[in-house]
Amino acid sequence: MRLTGKHIVLGLTGSIAAYKAAYLLRGLIKEGAEVQVVMTPAAKEFITPVTMSALSGKPVASDFFSANDGTWYSHVDMGQWADLILIAPATAATIGKMAHGICDNLLITTYLSAKCPIMIAPAMDMDMFMHPANQANLAILRSFGNLIIEPGEGELASGLYGKGRMEEPEIIVEEVIKFFDQKKKLLNKHFLITAGPTFEKIDPVRFIGNYSSGKMGYAIAEELANAGAKVTLVSGPVQIKKTNSGIKLIPVESAGEMYQHCLRIFPEADGAVMCAAVADFTPENYSESKIKRGNDDLLIRLKPTSDIAAQLGQIKSDRQLLIGFALETHDEMANAFSKLNRKNLDLIILNSLNDRGAGFGVDTNKITIIDRDNNQTFFELKSKTEVAADIVERIVQELDRKASSEK
Repeated sequence: MRLTGKHIVLGLTGSIAAYKAAYLLRGLIKEGAEVQVVMTPAAKEFITPVTMSALSGKPVASDFFSANDGTWYSHVDMGQWADLILIAPATAATIGKMAHGICDNLLITTYLSAKCPIMIAPAMDMDMFMHPANQANLAILRSFGNLIIEPGEGELASGLYGKGRMEEPEIIVEEVIKFFDQKKKLLNKHFLITAGPTFEKIDPVRFIGNYSSGKMGYAIAEELANAGAKVTLVSGPVQIKKTNSGIKLIPVESAGEMYQHCLRIFPEADGAVMCAAVADFTPENYSESKIKRGNDDLLIRLKPTSDIAAQLGQIKSDRQLLIGFALETHDEMANAFSKLNRKNLDLIILNSLNDRGAGFGVDTNKITIIDRDNNQTFFELKSKTEVAADIVERIVQELDRKASSEK
């Protein structure tokens, strides 16, 4: 009963593979999950709601309300109730609608209302699956953080042989179990994350800042929380909302504010990821009134800000994990490794502005993880959600290594 207490919305779409959903539902319930089935109108042409209702022990939701008694199926309530939404089988049409927010049925509106992770098991002919439009839609869904269960190869309904078969129900059940097991990897661990830019005030209307969007730091915070960790996120000014209840958000504006909070929080944390783009300098003097244009040049004298990562490196204990970021434009590896040593970091994550699609303001990143022995692990360009998953996986490995060395 490895899924006891888990709430799963199982979405069915109009594919010949819908018959497999009965076995999938049975497998999820056998493992202890509580499952609410949501079917698109087309799915009912392949398998009846009566079958799925009998197996789940719940009425199947398909329309927004029941024509018989007016019962309202709230997509918002279902989206909030679920610990996971699993769409299997997922047709090319449904994948396209999910990617572009076309909510013309109850399943898509539930998907758009959900606060939980999403897993998608595509099912279609091989030419449809490999079509650039479908692959582009899958890439969009991955960039949203949706998890794709790759279809298998085999005989297809068209009579052709190739990739497109929905993965077998027992394998999908194991993927669901694996997903929830991964969420427990960092249970009872506490992580400090910094994210976004800092704004260093010149006067009431002007500041020194940078282009950081905070997307990478927030993605790491979400992934850590999904892995069971308690997360304290100290964030500069960004246009992102945290969604996981396991994240405590502390909004700040200046490097000084971020420094004070980090020094207070870190001693009780198991680790920290310094992802914020903290200003290296701040104005020496702040003008209480707006500085007016004059005929002469305006000179602003700057002073260094406190180095947060270096200070945490000085007070770090052997049990704690400290990770920094290095955004470089030249001599990337040498500069990043030097920064790791100067600040007593355990790992440093390098991304280069020379890599297209990496850096500020974009939804993707390309990183290299460097350790204290200058071992370098390279990753391809991925969505920041996927990059965050790679980073958290390395965090788990490093914590296991530290725990083993203490024994």
